[in-house]
Amino acid sequence: MGDLQLVKKFKVNDGFFGRYEKLVKDVVLPYQEKALNDQIEGADKSHCIENFRMAAEKLKTGKCDGEFYGMVFQDSDVAKWLEGVAYSLTQYPDAELERRCDEIIDLIGEAQQEDGYLNTYFTVKAPDQRWTNLQEAHELYCAGHMMEAAVAYAECTGKVKLLDIMCGMADHIYKRFIEDGAEGYPGHPEIELALLRMYRCTKKEKYKELALHFINVRGVDSDYFCKEKERRKWTVWGADPEDKECMQCNAPVREQKKATGHAVRAVYLYTGMADAAMETGDTTLTEACKTLWNNITQCRMYVTGGIGSAYEGEAFTEDYHLPNDTAYAETCAAIGLIFFANKMLYLERNRKYADIMERALYNGVLAGMQLDGTRFFYVNPLETLPGISGEAKTHKHALPVRPKWFACACCPPNVARMLSSVSEYAWHLTQDTLFSNLYIDGTLDLTENFGGKIILETAYPYNHVISYKFAPVKETMYVPLAIRIPAWSKNTKILLNGKPAEYEMKSGYAYIFGEYRAEDIITIELDMEVKRVYTSSRVAANTGKAALQRGPLVYCAEGVDNENDVLSLSLKKDGKITLSEYMPDKLCGIQELYAEGYREVVSDDLYSYDAPVTKECQITLVPYYSWGNRGLNQMRVWIPIS
Repeated sequence: MGDLQLVKKFKVNDGFFGRYEKLVKDVVLPYQEKALNDQIEGADKSHCIENFRMAAEKLKTGKCDGEFYGMVFQDSDVAKWLEGVAYSLTQYPDAELERRCDEIIDLIGEAQQEDGYLNTYFTVKAPDQRWTNLQEAHELYCAGHMMEAAVAYAECTGKVKLLDIMCGMADHIYKRFIEDGAEGYPGHPEIELALLRMYRCTKKEKYKELALHFINVRGVDSDYFCKEKERRKWTVWGADPEDKECMQCNAPVREQKKATGHAVRAVYLYTGMADAAMETGDTTLTEACKTLWNNITQCRMYVTGGIGSAYEGEAFTEDYHLPNDTAYAETCAAIGLIFFANKMLYLERNRKYADIMERALYNGVLAGMQLDGTRFFYVNPLETLPGISGEAKTHKHALPVRPKWFACACCPPNVARMLSSVSEYAWHLTQDTLFSNLYIDGTLDLTENFGGKIILETAYPYNHVISYKFAPVKETMYVPLAIRIPAWSKNTKILLNGKPAEYEMKSGYAYIFGEYRAEDIITIELDMEVKRVYTSSRVAANTGKAALQRGPLVYCAEGVDNENDVLSLSLKKDGKITLSEYMPDKLCGIQELYAEGYREVVSDDLYSYDAPVTKECQITLVPYYSWGNRGLNQMRVWIPIS
């Protein structure tokens, strides 16, 4: 069964993600629609919809009454928003919203050229420069995102107009790069994974062929972008074609050993590689993906699931270089890591991929959006200090409060499409097994497959109990179920109707196959004891520090809870850590941690020969995803140990 079929068959209930699904429907998508139409007062201008209108006008009349505005990849914001709407419509049908989407799709169709080409930047601003700047101009990237939107909209609504439009663009690209033999590959990977989605949706083999082509030729001629720059006489932002690691073209993809360069580009590429390996059975591609996965997760990933250490190039840097206050950790990169993890799960049924998927989702992605759905982080630091964060030259990118929108607004609609399609990652269905990867409260309708529904009930991530109930159409239903048991849960109970269940444990999944009646319940009781997390001593920023984690949630200390000063705090070694009751009215519902610690008495002197004076105190911590929702204040994830 395809991923989107599970999106259609799973209905999220009123649990943790139920709130997010409704928030996306009621607030996020309408807010972002206004942003795309430049209707948010005080927010950075988008002009996305207007760019399409101008492109359509120019194709119709030969001229337009305005100028292209925004990033060269501005079209992709509309694409990601449409994709998010498509998923949301499966949960919450909305005829009026769908009508507005159809109007935007009509406009996109009017902006498409006769040969299938679709890109408002080049149609409006630079019609004579198509396909001359693959390094910077993001034509293939924009096409990829619109292809993803087209597949989602077709499979979720049954409407194929956008799919037909993007088949025209895909055919145009196929002609250029396959039939006509044009050189080159994307400066920003994305189209590789999108073409594979197009292939599965349309069954057109040439789309798979084109995806494999872009993967296979990447880095074979590592000087391609250097040669391209010599031929063209223009640039978007003066990118250096000699920086081959930035664009992951320093070597053919099967020879790349470390995750390098622009973090979003990297994980989008690796997602396409993993998907291609699954489609083709190419073991060399599989092994390359495993090598790159291990490098990211063992050497280059933050405890929050964030990736990309440096502002310069929005990039990976070196192994174990994970600064906290200057972390980039772009929201889109955490989303891309989830994409990569999801495809790796199809290659290898191992909980390590789902564990990282969960870590990135609950921490790296959710932190990227304000709890009310109207403000967003592009960058997700693990430490902020008002007066330095967002202000010092070295910290300009690490904002301590979320803006309303961005001139480069790739992250907000990416969050929307991620959250509205969470069931795609929660469940996998192969020919013989249903895999439960994430614990999302809801009902999965598998009547066609197993003769009934599965109801997952839980108050996770704040409660440790997950229940699987069954609603067979007839007397019983057979379900071959494999449930991920997280690595952090050291003492897990797996019960059937209150008694120890029979199961086989393989690579972190509990395989439980059986016939179930309506009264049967499989219960998972996880060990959610609060844990201190320590980093390798090779991570200089975290020497002598620990982070606190409970279940999938990483916690942080904010100044607002700690006398407006978290920098003077330290954790008492082996000190007691207690958990609050669930607080439904605080930060949309959280549990706080209270840790025994010390506070250093602050000296006014920059340097002193006197030893610091400390006093015992209680440190209050909140989930990292909830930080920055109570005004400007300090925040720290990694806390010194005394």
